[in-house]
Amino acid sequence: MELNVLHGEGRKARRRLPPWLKRPLPSGQFVRTQAVVAQSGVATVCQEARCPNLSECWSKRHATFMILGDKCTRRCHYCAVTTARPEPPTADEPDRLARAVGELGLRHVVLTAVARDDLKDEGANHFARCVTAIRLESPNTTVEVLPADFHARKECIQTLCDSGPELYNHNIEMVERLTPQFRPQGRYARSLEVLRVAKEIAPRMITKSGLMIGLGETVDELHQTFRDLRDVHCDALTIGQYLQPTLDNHAPVARYYTPEEFDTLGEYAKGLGFLGVAAGPFVRSSYNAEEIFVESKRRLAEAG
Repeated sequence: MELNVLHGEGRKARRRLPPWLKRPLPSGQFVRTQAVVAQSGVATVCQEARCPNLSECWSKRHATFMILGDKCTRRCHYCAVTTARPEPPTADEPDRLARAVGELGLRHVVLTAVARDDLKDEGANHFARCVTAIRLESPNTTVEVLPADFHARKECIQTLCDSGPELYNHNIEMVERLTPQFRPQGRYARSLEVLRVAKEIAPRMITKSGLMIGLGETVDELHQTFRDLRDVHCDALTIGQYLQPTLDNHAPVARYYTPEEFDTLGEYAKGLGFLGVAAGPFVRSSYNAEEIFVESKRRLAEAG
């Protein structure tokens, strides 16, 4: 397996991925998950963001659904999701989504969405309807929401929290210094505010955030980001390696971290008091999400 990156003065080159960046081949269950997802007509971030864990997760009947279409109103230089004018939300999407979750028998589902800056409520009400539909179809399934920042509008965050997800996930994505360069329509402080407001609205709901590393940050900057997240009482954290989706249209990888370096970062984060931490080359915000949720919930209960 190889990855294209940019080197030198715009010269294109090809270099091999480190040996630890290998993924398993699909199993027979992969085909079943693929069929259910296709029949639902609901997009998945697994496909749209070209997630490297797709084969592994779909072979386990895990899928992260992406509602409100597959076109985003924002352009981040690390993301493979298409930037374009989105179509209006489809009224039956919550029901189609709920049926797919039921058919897959998911115990924990991660529900994300493109940014919908074109909508008056930025998609908050549609997001909440999707959570409610899953509740009706699969009452024992725990729901993790992973929305865009809603510009930190409290009424939008309130709408989603009121639908009753067990976990509110919003990714800060990267360190503060790099945010304007790679995430021009995002704001580091605004993402922190989203997590602060969600915890303020629902203190017993678990909050979570995630970072991609390998874009040129320093370890000190990562440590500061972890501390900033804890300052807004973020409960869980994921840390994964950035992988360049395409050669020509996305930011190059500045550095590959070793598994041992991920372990060290994870231990530092745990020392700050995060209830659940996942750190590794292939970790993504929704990767093994149920395990992180269960661990965070257990430790939150122990803390009283």
